[in-house]
Order: sequence, then structure tokens, then C-alpha cells
Amino acid sequence: MTTLTRPVATAAPHPPERPAARRRPRLRLGDALVPVFAALAFLYLLVPIAYTVAFSFNDGGKTNLVWRGFTLDAWRNPCGAPQVCQAFVNSLQVGVVSTLLATALGTLLAIALVRFTFRGRTLANLLIFLPMSTPEVVLGAALLAQFLTVRVPLGFWTVVAAHVMFCVSFVVVTVKARVAGLDPALEEAGADLYGSPWQVFWRVTFPLLLPGIAAAALLAFSLSFDDFIVTNFTSGSFDTFPKFVYVSATRGIPPQANVIGSFMFVLALVLVLAVQVVGAARARRRRAA
Repeated sequence: MTTLTRPVATAAPHPPERPAARRRPRLRLGDALVPVFAALAFLYLLVPIAYTVAFSFNDGGKTNLVWRGFTLDAWRNPCGAPQVCQAFVNSLQVGVVSTLLATALGTLLAIALVRFTFRGRTLANLLIFLPMSTPEVVLGAALLAQFLTVRVPLGFWTVVAAHVMFCVSFVVVTVKARVAGLDPALEEAGADLYGSPWQVFWRVTFPLLLPGIAAAALLAFSLSFDDFIVTNFTSGSFDTFPKFVYVSATRGIPPQANVIGSFMFVLALVLVLAVQVVGAARARRRRAA
């Protein structure tokens, strides 16, 4: 007996699907406004710098408010305006001394707050932020009252003391982050190799902290050099560059001040570029190794 089998019906092949047309991404309003806002932000930051550089070449005489023509006189004689170079040198001296003191004290405080446990540590961590959060007018007035109470003559050292007070906080915060990121095993390895605490610090800890210390020192110097409010309260007749610019603004800032400002901007730009180049070179060497 034979069994008849029916042929299995096969489904008709589907026609090949057409590739779906790609949808063009919709241009949202936010995507279009981000470049505009970025350009406006850069313009807002660069216009004052461009104005300073441009008016350093202005033939403005004693008043430098209106463009009168191009000249290199101010660049040939940057000390032509009375007291401008002396005020600049005063600011450099205050900045260097304040930076050295604030960096040394701030680094030691940062290490103590991270690596050691002692009574009052939490309170010390809170007090570190006090000079940063206090308005400069309040800080300057309080320091002035203190100096007058103890009859300290206002001048170079009162300005340095005031600058160290608020620069230390920024140094501590910057270096603390670096100390917290260090592996304690590295210091323990140095101690296992019969290194004294002093040797371990200088040969292991300090080189690892050096990038953070350098960043904190640059920040402290820029804050000290640029400060006007606290300096105005605590300087007396001692002039700094920000005070000179403020006093000169009432009658027109001389082009020599613009020359010094342009020089400081170029110096800061060169330092930033140098740091970027050195960092990129180190990264390439690490990848190659």
C-alpha cells in the first residue's frame, strides 16, 4: 500500500525590502545656540584683553581714553609714566613673598589634614574655607582694624600678611586633592628601604606632590598680584600695580600700564602653552614606554 504525500506548500518569497530612507537629524534650537553662546563667551573674555593690547600702542599721551594713532613710544619706554614701574615692582615683590610663604604653609597644612588624625581636625577643615568665603571688603576692614589696634605701620609687610591669609586657603585646597590621591604604599615602600621620614618626604612624597604644589603656587601668585580690595585697606601709602591702575582710571590709564598688562598676559599665555607642551611630551613618552 502506497502512501501519497502532499507537497508542502511554500510561502511565496517576499519582495526585497527597500532600504528605509535615512531621516535627516533635526536641527534643534539648542544645538544651534551653543556655538553662538560659546562665541559670545569668548568674545566677552577676549575683548578687554584685546583693548589693553591695542591701546598699549596708542599715541594717547597722559590720557589713554581715545585712539589717536599708532606708536611704539610706550613700548620703548614702559617706565615713562610716573611710578608705574615702581608699582609693578612692588606687586611682584609682594606676590613672590606671599606665594612662597602661602605655598609652604599651605602644603604643610594639606599634608597634616590628610595624613594625620588630631583633635580639631574637622574644625580646621572648616576654617580653611573661611577666608575663601569671606567678602574681601569684610576681610580687608577686619585686617585694617587689627593692624591699627596693635599699632603696626601699614606698608609692605602688612600687605604680605593679608595676602598670605587668603592665599593659604587656595593652596591647601589644591594640594589636599593631590595628597589624597597619593598611594600610601609608595611612602611605605620608601620606609621599608630604610629611608628616614625626611628622606621619604623629599625623595618620594615631594616629587609626587610637586605638580599640585606648582599649580597652587601659580594660583597664589595670580591672586596676590591681582588683588586690590584687601591691598587698598592694608597698604597705606604703599602702592601696588592694581592700586596704580585704579587711581589712574579717573584721569585715563597711561599706555605704559597697558604695556605692562600686555606683557603679563603674554607671559601667562607662554607659561600655559609650555605646561601643555610638557604635559603632552610626558604623555607621549609614557605611551611609548
